[in-house]
Amino acid sequence: MAMEPGDLEVGLYIFFLATFVGFEVIRRVPSLLHTPLMSLTNAISGIALVGSLVIAGRQETQLATILGTIAVAASATNVIGGFMITERMLKMFKRREG
Repeated sequence: MAMEPGDLEVGLYIFFLATFVGFEVIRRVPSLLHTPLMSLTNAISGIALVGSLVIAGRQETQLATILGTIAVAASATNVIGGFMITERMLKMFKRREG
C-alpha cells in the first residue's frame, strides 16, 4: 500500500518552495526597482491577508484557526509596514519647497 502525502506535507512543501523562489527572485532585483516592487508586494500581501482571513474564518479545525490567525497578523503587519516604507521612500523623491 502506497502512502499518500497528507495536506500538511503538501502545504509545507509548497510553503518552503515558495519561500526559496521568493528569496531568489527578490535577491536579484536591482536597487532602482525596489520602490515599485514594494508597491507590488503590498498588493500581493493584501491578497495574502484576504486568504488568511478566509482560512481563519472557516474554523474547520483549531489548528487551522490558530495558524490562520497568525497569518492574518503577519499579513496585516506586512501590508501596514510596506505602505509606511513606501511612503517614506516616496518622500525622499519629492522636491523640497523653500
